[in-house]
Amino acid sequence: MAGEENTMTFAQWSGFISLLLMGAVLWQIRQLLLLLFAAVVLANGFNHLSQWFQRRGVKKQLSIPLAVIILLLALVIVVALIIPPFVDQFQQLLTLVPASIDGTLQWLRKIARAIDPELTPLLPNWQQITGQIRPILQKLAGNGLGLFYSTLGLPLTLLLLIVLSLMFLANPRAYRQGFIRCFPAFYRARVDVILKESEILLEDWLRLVVVSAVVVTAATWFGLVLLQVRLPLALALVAGIFVVIPNIGPLISLVPAMAIALLDNAWKPLLVMVLYGLINYFEFHWITLHCMGKPQPILRGVLLLAQVFFVSVFGLFGLWLAVPLTLVGQVLVQEILIKDILDRWQSSEDAGEEKPTQTSPALPKS
Repeated sequence: MAGEENTMTFAQWSGFISLLLMGAVLWQIRQLLLLLFAAVVLANGFNHLSQWFQRRGVKKQLSIPLAVIILLLALVIVVALIIPPFVDQFQQLLTLVPASIDGTLQWLRKIARAIDPELTPLLPNWQQITGQIRPILQKLAGNGLGLFYSTLGLPLTLLLLIVLSLMFLANPRAYRQGFIRCFPAFYRARVDVILKESEILLEDWLRLVVVSAVVVTAATWFGLVLLQVRLPLALALVAGIFVVIPNIGPLISLVPAMAIALLDNAWKPLLVMVLYGLINYFEFHWITLHCMGKPQPILRGVLLLAQVFFVSVFGLFGLWLAVPLTLVGQVLVQEILIKDILDRWQSSEDAGEEKPTQTSPALPKS
């Protein structure tokens, strides 16, 4: 009996040590895992477009190449028509924004000098601000796919991301079944259900991102043109790109727009702030909540904490993928921790008093 107890204890310790080692390995390759997750999200978008063609009578063998060709053509059109003027305006943006912010700081320094000369040294200049921000940005950028950035560069990393997503799309069932078989046989049916729930949420999020980015870009460009703000295309594309990041993205895109508007007069930044506020209010309350037909699956406070966590672990790339990572994490918590563990957890007294008709169903078997 004692030998059995020692054997069980040894097995438990072996499993615990193996779990710690696996966690350490996963932490070391977290950048690769994030790249794989981004490829899965992108492949899910390709697959969603392919299924849309299949529902309209296109065969599966043709729907996947057709989806890839359409997305590549759209990318070529964007690169050919939008990127050149955007690059030109964005270069001007990088020059004008620091000058505008530095002018604002000098104006504030004059006001502080008129009120109390001792307040003047407390106000930083543009060089001091950039000197404090640059190490933070370098650290965040180094956390996110630093190995790939340093060895392949950003263009090749994006190319690798697209190639991986196309590989996943070419034979998704094989990758899915291979992932499911990594789990015990009795739990594989549950893993399949969890994957389906995650896929549904990722499809909804990807569709929402595309619609929101298009609407926010068009509305921002139109509003900035009406307000006669400089570089409307660059500012609108920045707003459309950062709409992917809830809570933080709209504030990031607002700063350069207000800085550029400040070059014209002192009241135009207030109009720009109102414009961006109305656009984001419309995007959240009409597109997100009504057009998609579903309420927000993530609480805003939970999402903000998740963004802080993922940006600290993965860097800036984790901030872009914070929403899909949080959606998948929420499914894992609900299905595994709550349904499969906490909802089935009962004391021995409750188990003895519980009626047979109230017992929890067994986990499905594959």
